[in-house]
Amino acid sequence: MARYKDAVCRLCRREGMKLYLKGDRCYSPKCAMDRRGYAPGQHGQLRRKPSEYGLQLREKQKARRIYGIMEKQFANYYEKAVSQKGVTGENLLRLLETRLDNVIYRMGFAASRPQARQLVRYGHVEVNGKRVTIPSYQVKEKDVVAIREKSRNLDFFKEIAEQGASKVVPAWLSVNFDTLTGEVLYLPKREDIDVPIQEHLIVELYSK
Repeated sequence: MARYKDAVCRLCRREGMKLYLKGDRCYSPKCAMDRRGYAPGQHGQLRRKPSEYGLQLREKQKARRIYGIMEKQFANYYEKAVSQKGVTGENLLRLLETRLDNVIYRMGFAASRPQARQLVRYGHVEVNGKRVTIPSYQVKEKDVVAIREKSRNLDFFKEIAEQGASKVVPAWLSVNFDTLTGEVLYLPKREDIDVPIQEHLIVELYSK
């Protein structure tokens, strides 16, 4: 599956905000946004007033980059959101939030979404007792997501378990850091999703 392989700090600088794509580094003085808080490239420091289309495009690109999704896959999520009942923008965010890699990140089992994606791909995660290696797998209400028992003895996951008390877990998820398991209590509503995205601009962009 295609994925972005270039420097991810450029993505944060292009969007003009931290997207937290590199875990702990984003909270350190090494963060590129703290050192060079302007767009990358030769003309990055020029100030231009964005057009209506530009604002809509930036919102879509921001959402794609936060969740680590390529263009075609994002368009497919939008089409699925349109076909569902309810508000299209909220449906879209819910689909993105319930990706397995995002759920692993939200549960505190990974420092970033890219790292969570890697954990899933390497076979460390199971859903309802079955190993799942597809990061885009959609979790459902009452699904039990866990780190596989064979993987829990790794130093990485032992450290995650020890740091559990400091993790902030969204209300729609419950986590037991002693056993590195979690449950989807309910599908997230818009107020449960704290990503800085104006989803109505994305809907306007695709509606043209």
